[in-house]
Amino acid sequence: MSQSLFESRIDSLPLLGRGKVRDIYAVGDDKLLIVTSDRLSAFDVILPDPIPGKGKVLTRLANFWFDRLAHIVPGQLTGIAPEDVVAAGERDQVSGRALVVKRLQPLPIEAVVRGYLIGSGWKDYQTTGSVCGVALPAGLPLAAKLPAPIFTPATKAEIGEHDENISFEQAQTHCQNVLAAALAGTGKDGAQLASEARDAALALYSEAADYARTRGIIIADTKFEFGIDATGTLHLIDEALTPDSSRFWPADVYREGSNPPSFDKQYVRDYLETLDWNKQAPGPRLPAEVIERTRAKYVEACEIITGARFVD
Repeated sequence: MSQSLFESRIDSLPLLGRGKVRDIYAVGDDKLLIVTSDRLSAFDVILPDPIPGKGKVLTRLANFWFDRLAHIVPGQLTGIAPEDVVAAGERDQVSGRALVVKRLQPLPIEAVVRGYLIGSGWKDYQTTGSVCGVALPAGLPLAAKLPAPIFTPATKAEIGEHDENISFEQAQTHCQNVLAAALAGTGKDGAQLASEARDAALALYSEAADYARTRGIIIADTKFEFGIDATGTLHLIDEALTPDSSRFWPADVYREGSNPPSFDKQYVRDYLETLDWNKQAPGPRLPAEVIERTRAKYVEACEIITGARFVD
């Protein structure tokens, strides 16, 4: 196992920002270097202990899905090797965990697709009979498969804050308000762009879920992020269908009425729920056993989905 990377230090490129997991650098005027660290966030707080190799797992899975789903919507990849855009002494920081991508204008929404009734969707359904304003049949149990996948967009929160679920109509307005200047001259408006994102997200989820089921994994829900180029063309960006952005369940133990075990960071969330912690920064330290079991779950998901052994 290689050494974990909590935070990259690429001095040969301008640093644009650090997210919960990814560090972003400028590569000229039209490309970005995105380095996926081993940081782990839970309850929107970055925890102090990295999960060794997590960034490489996420990158391998994202590349797998970008390639497999490219016929649905264009992706962000450029085909340029990350090692070719950094200094020689920095290549170990990007090898296997970084991407050189197109510099696109992100949509100001997270495109969430839910195929099963779980998490915040289950809580919403118990109270309102709907999920994020989408009406559902009465009497559905916990973890029920929905009659059809639903699109439930959310706003993007700053680090330490929580995403806010919004209606589709609010997503259309939000896209228009934020992207009006970027859309000028493209012949598109925010309402059309949000519709394209919804349709693309549902198509991506449906095809990915069908494939994952053949590998013994249920994708209960997931979130996508999209961006546009100067012509207004929608692209899939950030990551796709990883344990950080999705809820993966082993199909062989799935049962309606119970919360299935997950191949994602739910294991960490469950541990944190046992602590006397107010879910505010700073986050608590993780025991070695929790770190190792979390890493094992990420690696197992990667190997099952890609069909290839993960070697860090």
